[in-house]
Amino acid sequence: MGQGPSYAAEPSSLLRPVEVGSRGSWQAVKAPSCSGCPQSFHFPLFMTMLHLAVIFLFSALSRALVQCSSHRARVVLSWTDYLRRVAPTALATALDVGLSNWSFLYITVSLYTMTKSSAVLFILIFSLIFKLEELRAALVLVVLLIAGGLFMFTYKSTQFNVEGFALVLGASFIGGIRWTLTQMLLQKAELGLQNPIDTMFHLQPLMFLGLFPLFAVFEGLHLSTSEKIFRFQDTGLLLRVLGSLFLGGILAFGLGFSEFLLVSRTSSLTLSIAGIFKEVCTLLLAAHLLGDQISLLNWLGFALCLSGISLHVALKALHARGDGAPKSLKGLGSNPDLELLLRTSQPDEEDNEEEYFVAQGQQ
Repeated sequence: MGQGPSYAAEPSSLLRPVEVGSRGSWQAVKAPSCSGCPQSFHFPLFMTMLHLAVIFLFSALSRALVQCSSHRARVVLSWTDYLRRVAPTALATALDVGLSNWSFLYITVSLYTMTKSSAVLFILIFSLIFKLEELRAALVLVVLLIAGGLFMFTYKSTQFNVEGFALVLGASFIGGIRWTLTQMLLQKAELGLQNPIDTMFHLQPLMFLGLFPLFAVFEGLHLSTSEKIFRFQDTGLLLRVLGSLFLGGILAFGLGFSEFLLVSRTSSLTLSIAGIFKEVCTLLLAAHLLGDQISLLNWLGFALCLSGISLHVALKALHARGDGAPKSLKGLGSNPDLELLLRTSQPDEEDNEEEYFVAQGQQ
C-alpha cells in the first residue's frame, strides 16, 4: 500500500516546527546536508516527548526569571482546575502532535501539509459548537474556498498513502478540538493563563503523560534496542541526533509561544487560516528542495486556498474596525503586547485581580 514508510523532506522542516511542537526536528535528524547523520529516525513519539520536556524546561525557566525580576508569584492552578480545565486541552494537543509526527513515516511533506490544513474546517465546526464564532455567510464561503482548494490539491495524488492520510486526518479532527479548547483556556480570565508561558508550563506535563502509553506500546522496545540512542556505538552520531532533537524543541517552544499569544489576542480560527499561508511557503520549499510532485490541479487548489485566506483577512480587518480590541484584552494600556507578555498571572484577592504591570516600571 503506497511506498511503505518513507520520510519526506528534511530541509524545509527546520523552517516549520509545526504544532506545539514537534515535527520540526523530525526530519532534521536525518537531513541530507548533515554528514554522518542517520538516514532515518523512526521514533516520532519519542521525539515529541523530548520536545515537550524541552518546552516545559524553557517555560519553567522563563517563569522563574519573570518572577525574580517582578517579585510577583506566577499562577499555579489547583488540582481541581488543572484536571478539569487543562487536562482536556493537554490530551487533545498531545494526540494532535503525536499523530501528526507519526504520519511522516508514510507520507510526503506536500500531502501532509495540505491534509493537515483541513483542521480549519474542524476548528470552525467546534468554534460554532462552543459559540466562539458566529455563523455568517462570509465565514462559510471562506471555509468552502479553503476546503475546495484542499480537495483539489490531494485529488489523484501519486504520492497518496492511506495509513498516513488517516493519521493526518485524525490529527486534524483532534486539532479542531485542541485549538477550540485552547482558545477557551487562554481567554478565561479567572484561570489567569493569558500569558503563553504559563499556559505552556501547565500543558506540557499532561501532554507528556498522555503520549507515554502510546510511546511505550509502539516505540519503547524498538527504541531501547536502537543503536541510534541507547545502544549507540558512535558518540558523535548520538550527539548529532540529540542536538537535532533539542534544536527542534527550542524551535517548538518559540512557535508554541507565538501561537498561544495569537490565540489569546484573536481566535483559533484566525490562527488556523493564517497558518495556511505558512503551509503554502512550506510546499513551495518542498517542491523546490525535495522534489515533491505538484500538478497543475494542485496549484489551482492552492489558488483557491489563497482566495479563502485573503477573504478571511479582509473580513477580519473590516470586523476589527467596528469592534475594536478583543473582549478579553480591552482595558489594556498603551502597550498591550508588552503588558500581556509580562502580566502577572497570580490573582490577588479582589481589586488586584485585573492588575497588569510592565517590567520597566517595577525597577
